[in-house]
Amino acid sequence: MPRSEGGAGSAASTGDSGKAGERTPPLVLMGVSGSGKTTLGEALRDRLGFRFFDADSFHPDENVAKMAAGIPLDDADRAPWLARLADLLANETAKGEPVALACSALRRRYRDRLRLGAPDLVTVLLEIDRATIEGRLAGRKGHYMPPSLLDSQLATLEQPDADERVIRVDARLPVAEMVERIAGALGLGVRG
Repeated sequence: MPRSEGGAGSAASTGDSGKAGERTPPLVLMGVSGSGKTTLGEALRDRLGFRFFDADSFHPDENVAKMAAGIPLDDADRAPWLARLADLLANETAKGEPVALACSALRRRYRDRLRLGAPDLVTVLLEIDRATIEGRLAGRKGHYMPPSLLDSQLATLEQPDADERVIRVDARLPVAEMVERIAGALGLGVRG
């Protein structure tokens, strides 16, 4: 079952970016496994009122089984998943509420596919070094993505291009500081 969690009570929950007549653009929280996408998404929900979705929850069972077996996904595996996520973004942004999607979105073409559902999508790139990721993955329990797939993810990662709307965040920072930096870049206030 897909994980979706909403929040309310802040400028972001009304879709107001803090700038007259503008709504908060949808966000894709991008990075390799272990970069902190889900943790950041939950904090954006709690502190800024974003509706939060974790793309991992939208993988078909076949994809989950493949990854759990240590087999990287290919583009054919990802295509229906990305289409489903683009539809989710289209439906959620149509509601006028801010939305954040935690999704690896490692390649430009994957992010472009998501933009079909949300043309004003902003990519939040979680920048992190390999040693920190390895430490996080070693301590993570109950996730189907094995640490052995990190090499595949790092090889697949394409840095966002200059024409993509990107907020770069150091994923080693405390989560509260990452939220503040994103809020500042979007012109939003942070609540308690």
